[in-house]
Amino acid sequence: MPFQLHFGESDLLRCRFALSPLFETQEAVRTLHRTGRHGYHLPWLRRIREASGALALEPLWLLMPAVGHNPDFICPPPIGPLATFEEEIAAVRAVDPEVARADMALALADRPGGTASATGRRLLADPARAVRELADLLERAWQALIEPYWPRLRALLEADIAYHSRRLADSGLEQLLGELSPRLSWNGATLTVAGTQGDHERVLGGQGLVLMPSVFVWPEVVGGHEEPWRPGLIYPARGIGGLWSESGDRTPETLTRLLGRVRADVLCALDEPAGTSALAHRLGLAPSSVSAHLSVLRGAGLLASRRYGHQVLYERTPLGIALAASD
Repeated sequence: MPFQLHFGESDLLRCRFALSPLFETQEAVRTLHRTGRHGYHLPWLRRIREASGALALEPLWLLMPAVGHNPDFICPPPIGPLATFEEEIAAVRAVDPEVARADMALALADRPGGTASATGRRLLADPARAVRELADLLERAWQALIEPYWPRLRALLEADIAYHSRRLADSGLEQLLGELSPRLSWNGATLTVAGTQGDHERVLGGQGLVLMPSVFVWPEVVGGHEEPWRPGLIYPARGIGGLWSESGDRTPETLTRLLGRVRADVLCALDEPAGTSALAHRLGLAPSSVSAHLSVLRGAGLLASRRYGHQVLYERTPLGIALAASD
């Protein structure tokens, strides 16, 4: 079944990219509950097995039916392109309890037995308390599941935005939307998201559309946020296949002999553009050491750099790509 977003002329001028640590947290919680659909994230699941076992996530899972409505208030559209988790969770805590109650009621109605369950009745009976409880759960989930790996995740998400921003400049919005996912199609002034549950339509009405890459939404594309929330489209980020692999696992021995182990690892870790802190976290090195190696690789013509937001992103040049692929 399709989900359709209808654009007006002003909406085309108000499309923007953003990323959301809160959305990644919510989707990580959902990934824990998916049976047999962990795909690329099995290494992450092994790393967080002990931490996730200490989280009591049942109230959140109850509000995440596999088919049907998922509450928008626990993951509103990001405040800005570089919003922090603290800013986003503060917005959740500030939600009107009656808005939250209506949102939860829709989700519970789509979960067999959800409305009649003890947890469902408790959430609906005191929505103000429910908002606090769910926000606290999301904050603990962030600290246990996402925050330790956020530099790595953020680097991938920012690299996706940088790549697609260039594609938008090169080819325009229509072609870009078709490249984000094969589930997306553009027809005149309407964007159709195929494979969703049920038929839904949304007239953007001058609000534009927030385009948001996600690590954990894979393999889905989510057309999210009903009224009163700003509409958003969440799609799988590029490069998640190598997200959890260690650099040494993919560094050719011949390149190690040429550049040295650490410098070769830095070059091969740049499957997607990344900043110094993200590479240091990924490789287990001091940021100062990574910065020195990046400078040498850039000076040798193997890397190029550009500023994105608050940081400098490095990516391989054609020569760097050729060397990283050597064996």
